[in-house]
Amino acid sequence: MSAVDRVDDRAPFETFCTECDRDLTGGYFAFCPDCGGMSDVRYDLDRVRLRDSPNPYERFFDLLPVRDRRLLPGGATFTATVHAERLGARLGLPWLYLKNETTSPTRTTKDRMAAVAIAYLYEAGIRRFTTSSTGNSSSAYAHAIARLPEMSMYVVTAADFRDRLTLPDVDDQVIDIVARDASFVDAFAVAGRLAAERGWTAERGFFNPGRREGLKLAWLEAVDQVDRHIDCYVQAVSSAMGVYGVDKAAHELDRLGPAGPPPRLLCVQQESCAPMVTAWRDGAEQIRPSDIVEAPTGIATAILRGDPSRTYPYVRRIVADSGGTFIAVDDDAIGAARTWLVELEGIEVCYAAAAAVAGLAEAARAGIVAAEETVLVNLTGADRPLAAPSARTRWVSRTGAEWDLAPVT
Repeated sequence: MSAVDRVDDRAPFETFCTECDRDLTGGYFAFCPDCGGMSDVRYDLDRVRLRDSPNPYERFFDLLPVRDRRLLPGGATFTATVHAERLGARLGLPWLYLKNETTSPTRTTKDRMAAVAIAYLYEAGIRRFTTSSTGNSSSAYAHAIARLPEMSMYVVTAADFRDRLTLPDVDDQVIDIVARDASFVDAFAVAGRLAAERGWTAERGFFNPGRREGLKLAWLEAVDQVDRHIDCYVQAVSSAMGVYGVDKAAHELDRLGPAGPPPRLLCVQQESCAPMVTAWRDGAEQIRPSDIVEAPTGIATAILRGDPSRTYPYVRRIVADSGGTFIAVDDDAIGAARTWLVELEGIEVCYAAAAAVAGLAEAARAGIVAAEETVLVNLTGADRPLAAPSARTRWVSRTGAEWDLAPVT
């Protein structure tokens, strides 16, 4: 075991409740069993050191909630951060940078989430868990889980999103479940019920601390790569898990030294599915029934989450504290931004990533972002080949108000 692998060669960290401060270290808790508060991770920043390595999982090891380095990817490298001079000239933003996450193994920033979250779950003693997504998170989990053959996951996908799920050949480690006539929110509920009934763990998406911690890496890398202080961070959001992670990373780096104050946060949604935007515009501290989109549609499929009721209060707080905002853009703006990225920067992205650029363009026109500011946009992913369900796919359907889970064994 090398020095970087040893358990005693990293700064201490703990999992804790953000409401009552109960120590939750040692097990897996999305929420505090005492008060129901969200769990989070904190590090002994006085002992954190950034390691001299081209592998982000090694360089930032002391800021990740994993004790055994061998559980994280070896041979990984930073994704590119591009000074987008041509696109910046079009938008009137000469200091525009693009974090190009499309080169990740499954072409999505969620590979970072999965790599850390799988290791976090493993060290918490979890060997079987349920999850759900619109495709990116579950595809990334399926890729990452192959490193740990003792683990298995049951991934629930709404039928309309199933072709976005790409599963490698990992034998019985990934059990593919499709819910007929379901939304993303329905699929999330099915995953939770499966876990409760079968005695498995529901990993809980945004509320899995390992997910948010893994998504810090895009920001941590970019600060190394951009030789200016980054004033504004832009990302398209559904639950805004990535933005939450970036904000946490920015505050940690600010404590550690020369990174400077955290950026303003600009969260972008598409107009056809923008519950966070409508709540924000009205000054609402919670998602209201009128904000929820029951059957969301739109070209940016990866961010079609119509009901972010549980995550919005946490995200609203950090956006407000940063001096940032939420913004919505229409399909035409998203399509135009996607074309700009190809023609001006040679980068092909999915519609969700293009939505972030469209949102920045609107913010620049409205004077929300100024020409002298340094801006980082996270291009969170690119399209993958469509993947049809296989003979091994389990299908579940509603029986009245409930879901018939008998096909899942």
